[in-house]
Amino acid sequence: MNGDLKYQYARLNVAEKLIAINVVVFLSTLIFVNLFRLPNIVQWFNLPENIGDFILQPWSIVTYSFFHNGLGHIFWNMLMLYFFGRTFLNLFNAKKFLNVYFLGVIVGGLLFMLGYNTIPALLGQNSVLIGASAGVTAVLIFVCTYLPNQTVRLLIIDLKLWHLGVIIVVLDLVRLSTGQNVGGMLSHLGGAALGYVYAKQLTNGTDIGAGFGRFMDSLANIFKKEKKAPMKTVYRNTASKSASNKTVHNTATTIDRKKADKQRKIDAILDKISKSGYESLSKEEKDFLFIAGKED
Repeated sequence: MNGDLKYQYARLNVAEKLIAINVVVFLSTLIFVNLFRLPNIVQWFNLPENIGDFILQPWSIVTYSFFHNGLGHIFWNMLMLYFFGRTFLNLFNAKKFLNVYFLGVIVGGLLFMLGYNTIPALLGQNSVLIGASAGVTAVLIFVCTYLPNQTVRLLIIDLKLWHLGVIIVVLDLVRLSTGQNVGGMLSHLGGAALGYVYAKQLTNGTDIGAGFGRFMDSLANIFKKEKKAPMKTVYRNTASKSASNKTVHNTATTIDRKKADKQRKIDAILDKISKSGYESLSKEEKDFLFIAGKED
């Protein structure tokens, strides 16, 4: 049974794995805290508005995103993460998805704390932030910005993605102005800002999450055991040195040419998406873009 679960989990894409983790955390919280009345350890993972409290639990700038305060809260977040995560992963690889998602979570959390420590109406109020909304909004707005002319059906209305993105941000601003869930709305706007800037910069050829990705890789490498290759004795072969250099040069030239051809094809497809939407692509173009994103 345990092996089957591991196998099924391994088959999920990164967005679906995040959904599974969020659901498990939500159900575990319900069972252990509410049903068995165990001590509420969730407070150690929620993001506090107080800077002093945050310093004592800095991990909460990320962990708050795995907890939700109700079925409706987690349902809508995971639903949006599933649909927009699938679209995102049709274009880019899992690493870039995690960069956008978790940078959205972090920026949303920082804006939440900034608001509660600088806005006069919020000063002195005790509040905590939970929920994946900032990360989900970052992915959603990223997709809406990167594929602005892609059409989606909202109930009975066809909308372009950039229209949907504007509607979502405007609704958050309206709720913020009325005082509804101020902390949550601040985090939404932080995630939205991150998603928009990330997509715009990526369109211009700059991946603003590359440094964050390298940082996360370095953290992951800490927990990996280094495997040292066995020592080998090698000898210089002077006779084949010039021939080897020539072969390496020719190989590098061929690889560079293939990379350039591949990038030109990617650019042409992205231009087509920008003008006519993702659905205008042929199956071959969609498959090519999907494979290129996985290899990125």
